[in-house]
Amino acid sequence: MSRRLLRLEVPVFPERLMFRIHDPGAVLDGPAGPAVPVDALVSTSRDQMIVACAQEHLGVQLTVEEWDDAPPPFSDGYEDEAKCVLYLRGQLSVDMGAAGRAVDALRLSGGVGDYGVRLYTRNRAAAVQSYTELYQRFADPLSDEFQQARKELEGMEQYLLQLWRES
Repeated sequence: MSRRLLRLEVPVFPERLMFRIHDPGAVLDGPAGPAVPVDALVSTSRDQMIVACAQEHLGVQLTVEEWDDAPPPFSDGYEDEAKCVLYLRGQLSVDMGAAGRAVDALRLSGGVGDYGVRLYTRNRAAAVQSYTELYQRFADPLSDEFQQARKELEGMEQYLLQLWRES
């Protein structure tokens, strides 16, 4: 039976509709990095993953969990799932582009090696629908009314990242 070793909830402010999960030593924009995901939830390389979001410059909720072994898969209201393997040197970072890092070098109990990763999403479709409705209700996206209504979408989109050291 697997058990959770760590749980961290953090707001992430996506830049250009994405954020990165990576080893702190990864070269983020290097030639070995992943391409921007197109019609996909994630795009990965050996030591980093780019996560596509429905929102930009508004906080989305990210929960990071480290497990001692692969946790049982579940849905619990999550809509989409992506899986991959990342090579991490005992630490994990979450990069938001120009806004900096939401998580900088979080120490992992599993140490250096390959990590199994599952990423679940909740409310991505609802966020897209809410934005569509905002643009229908307000003709000017720069108006105060539009900006106030947009801020109500803060934290609506949620992500759960589960990782464990591969044996």
